[in-house]
Amino acid sequence: MSWNWIRQASTSQRLLALLLPAMTLMAAVGLWFTREDAIASTNAAYDRSLLGAIKSLDLNVSTASGGLSVELPYRLFEFFQLTATGSVYFRVATADGLVELGNPDLPAPPAVLRPNQPVFYDARYFGENVRVGAFMRALDATPEGSDSQYLVIQVAESTASREQFTAGFVRRAALRDLLLLAVLLAGVVALLALALRPITRLAAQTRARAPNDLRPMETAGLPRDIEPLVAAVNQHMERTRQLMDERQSFVDDASHQLRTPLATLRAQLDYALREPDGARQRLALQALSEALSDAIRATNQLLALARSNAAPALMEPLDLTRLARDVALELLPLARSAGVDLGVEGDAAEVWASGDRELLHQALLNITHNAIAHGRAKGVVTLTASADAQGWQLRVVDDGPGLPPELAGRVGQRFVKGRASRGSGLGLAIARSVLERHGGALRLESAPGGQGTSVTLWWPRA
Repeated sequence: MSWNWIRQASTSQRLLALLLPAMTLMAAVGLWFTREDAIASTNAAYDRSLLGAIKSLDLNVSTASGGLSVELPYRLFEFFQLTATGSVYFRVATADGLVELGNPDLPAPPAVLRPNQPVFYDARYFGENVRVGAFMRALDATPEGSDSQYLVIQVAESTASREQFTAGFVRRAALRDLLLLAVLLAGVVALLALALRPITRLAAQTRARAPNDLRPMETAGLPRDIEPLVAAVNQHMERTRQLMDERQSFVDDASHQLRTPLATLRAQLDYALREPDGARQRLALQALSEALSDAIRATNQLLALARSNAAPALMEPLDLTRLARDVALELLPLARSAGVDLGVEGDAAEVWASGDRELLHQALLNITHNAIAHGRAKGVVTLTASADAQGWQLRVVDDGPGLPPELAGRVGQRFVKGRASRGSGLGLAIARSVLERHGGALRLESAPGGQGTSVTLWWPRA
């Protein structure tokens, strides 16, 4: 079983792959305990039988003749031998072994015998396994040929029958455990199928959906631990739906914004081609050039807005003061043609920040262009860069008439512009999108002194 297969397996297959070894191990441990209990129970039965034979021999030991004799009750001993499957051996001897009867070479006990305390142990005798019982007691009289005052009685029985019984018992237990394991596995498979049925049904419903169906999935009837996953998927689908709606709206608005300038260009071009007067034709071409500039700017702004909405911010060190100075130099010809005093406040000090230079440049360029185009004629537009403990900011301040009241609540929306504006209404939308990519915000306030507008691009430190 490879890890690659486990990673690709289904939930039910993973559970079975984990449960099967555990259940097999538990069955093996249970079988081992069963075997040990069977051996212990068999040994107890054997030991009782051996103890009975020892007691029978002990009752018939006599030293009256001066030696050691055993008046063996042959019928009782023969009956004991008949109950045993294998051979039966006995030994009756003094503790020193000088006087003994029966099988003299029976294996000795593993430890020293204590009077009146029977001991049972396993041993090997004539190449077979035997169970031996040993018992020692005091003699009434010392027999001739020995100085020992203790008598030792040993009875041994072959364990072949015990081993057969134990093997059969363990075999039956193993078959029982295998049957129970098979039944348990079948039950686990059935229960897993029943428990995973809501997930299977959810998967089937998801596969049957249309590609554009982004409705939330129902969580009714699902297991409690699956509901967070479905909720996360629903949240992701909602964000995807919003993104698709925004893109569709963007495409519709962009097509409308580009269609109008192109139609105007075509009309102005046709007019210039039909006009025989050279002076009027030059005026038409001049208007055509201005309309073409507006169309180019609108197209560039649409592309910048699309990039700011889609591309992740590339955070890198940059000097905000230099960024503001570059934007001011880029728009300086436009400011001079409009008679606007454009400058950077505190341009000698460096303000290092972390952000996407291209996106921030585009945002500041649009804000500054709006301040020049919609500010006061021959007014003042000032760019500043600063930083504090919370984050960084770029600010554009003009002394114009300020924002129209009808636009105050719609700042930052696409294609929102004043009636007198010739722009596309994308400058503030681009800036807001860029700041959202940086985790910041676009702030519009009245300029210091109450006249004009102050637009701040702020984003936090990482």
